[in-house]
Amino acid sequence: MTDWTTTMVEDRLELAADVFRALPGVKPQGYFNAWPEYFHSFADKVGQTPQARRPRPGPRQITEAEEALLWLRWLEKDDARIVWLRAERTPWKPICWEMGISRATANRRMQYGLAVIVWRLNGKRVPRNRSVAFVVSKARCGMGC
Repeated sequence: MTDWTTTMVEDRLELAADVFRALPGVKPQGYFNAWPEYFHSFADKVGQTPQARRPRPGPRQITEAEEALLWLRWLEKDDARIVWLRAERTPWKPICWEMGISRATANRRMQYGLAVIVWRLNGKRVPRNRSVAFVVSKARCGMGC
């Protein structure tokens, strides 16, 4: 088993966000469409760009995404929200507006959240009497510093 790093955790959370985005939307029970399906003829398709669809995520990808989503339970509510919004590739400005904090504070809280997840995945106890900077610096250097 390899030791987790903040980069690995961040990549896994971004993949989880991509998987959830690729899943089909939830429709209410009993939803149906009464319109007949329209089949396009060749003449209808001339001059149009082809519509390429990405394949839907497989069971393993969905399981890994659900597992990564459970990691957010280890964080405070606001920190988990910041980490998840960044995993969804939300720009910093809307995150800062939503949370009511500065860009530097949002980045520091995201790094702290990732560090806490790394500590927990590597089987370490998160120190309660340490500063955010201490936890982030230890997670960056692989906790062997």
